[in-house]
Amino acid sequence: MISFNYESEFSLEQEDLYASWIENIVLSENKILGEISYIFCDDDYLHTINMQYLNHDTLTDIISFDYTEGDVISGDIFISVERVHDNALDFNVSFDEELKRVLAHGVLHYCGYKDKTDSDAILMRSKEEEKIKLFHMEL
Repeated sequence: MISFNYESEFSLEQEDLYASWIENIVLSENKILGEISYIFCDDDYLHTINMQYLNHDTLTDIISFDYTEGDVISGDIFISVERVHDNALDFNVSFDEELKRVLAHGVLHYCGYKDKTDSDAILMRSKEEEKIKLFHMEL
């Protein structure tokens, strides 16, 4: 089950379409969908979580707490809508495309993909692009 929660003024349109797409990401990696909660928030909210749980005094676009067991993908994914907006401007892409990248990114971590090394980051980016294309195929 996929749920969307809001700690900011932002709300996702067409939640069902996004939930279906995220489930397809999980299935395309030969995994089983457990419970994934997305929490949309602002920079301050996510910064507090970053400090409290990770002891990182930085702004970030996403923090994920992975509860995956075996092939059952589960977790909580916190997304700063402000960071997504700023990153979209920095990367010269639409807000919607950057949002999809971040939504996919969290799930891909749960599927086992990392992004700490250069080679891992390249693979992660490739997987994000692959999964974004799955969304467009559903329209």
